[in-house]
Amino acid sequence: MEQGKVEKSALEVVVTTMASDSHTWNLVFLQLLLEELGHRVTNLGACVPDELIVAECRRIEPDLIVLSSVNGHGYQEGLRVIAALRARPELRRTPTVIGGKLGIAGSNDPGRPQALLTAGFDGVFEEGGSVEEFRTFVRALHSGVLL
Repeated sequence: MEQGKVEKSALEVVVTTMASDSHTWNLVFLQLLLEELGHRVTNLGACVPDELIVAECRRIEPDLIVLSSVNGHGYQEGLRVIAALRARPELRRTPTVIGGKLGIAGSNDPGRPQALLTAGFDGVFEEGGSVEEFRTFVRALHSGVLL
């Protein structure tokens, strides 16, 4: 490290699916991607009930929460989960993103990302989107640009 430069510490990230989603490969991919970027990851696994997501995020106090969906119910469940997270004062400002297959009809609903952002998500990364967009978001958060 160059003299006079302060290296930012790694982000503490929680990666999870939601209650109805039993897929895990997406979580492994996200964990590896985030670890490759130098961050610490707690992977809650598949089929995680809302209450457990909230409890673990309260316990861990992450810098970023990443919700991933493969089964197509991400939009519906994401709205419920973000409401539960934002209802907790200590999680109200925690950057939280959602991504994957958010609807059963694919990513052809142009109003869905805005509805999720309005509900309280800080980023929406639908299937078919660029992994580089997610990397850019994480890098911006880590550098303090999104704070």
